[in-house]
Amino acid sequence: MYWFSILSHEPYKLHQYFKSLSYSKKLVLTALLSALAATLQSTGNLLPGVGYFISPFATAPILICTLVSIPLGLQSYILTVLLLIFIQPGEFFVFTFTTGLVGLGIGIAIPILKRRIGIIIFTSFLLWCGICFLLYIVRFPVLGPFTSTSPTLRVIGFIYIFSFIFSWGWVEISRIIFKKWYKLMGKI
Repeated sequence: MYWFSILSHEPYKLHQYFKSLSYSKKLVLTALLSALAATLQSTGNLLPGVGYFISPFATAPILICTLVSIPLGLQSYILTVLLLIFIQPGEFFVFTFTTGLVGLGIGIAIPILKRRIGIIIFTSFLLWCGICFLLYIVRFPVLGPFTSTSPTLRVIGFIYIFSFIFSWGWVEISRIIFKKWYKLMGKI
């Protein structure tokens, strides 16, 4: 029952709230969240060690922008990619095909698929495709020296399991964020 339940109603209520904002406020929100995503993603290179634990949180600003509006989420994703090209070119590939893609995937899947398992499978498939593209086509060592750039069925399976767990974690984190945010919006 857990897997087939609707995620929560807060994202839909927040989406309705954001629909009432003017276009200029949405653009400002998109620009601010894109800058935040680029900053969070850059911490992997700017703060070695602890930065690698901070950089996956670049997913959250893209997720929030995509929840506001799918076109604004795409704009935020592209803007963040362009900012990363100037700030940290090394993080460009990582964001484009992993953390940014997860934010877009969850943001698109929440209003369309609604059920937890559908959202997780859709997002994990996107992440899996992104990681495999980086590893086996671009030959970019996104997982570090632990995996080779020659594909094996076992490694591809482990990548999907990792993608599923990572996506599941982000779906649950986003549910908590949206509940807290909705409570905060109710108090204002």
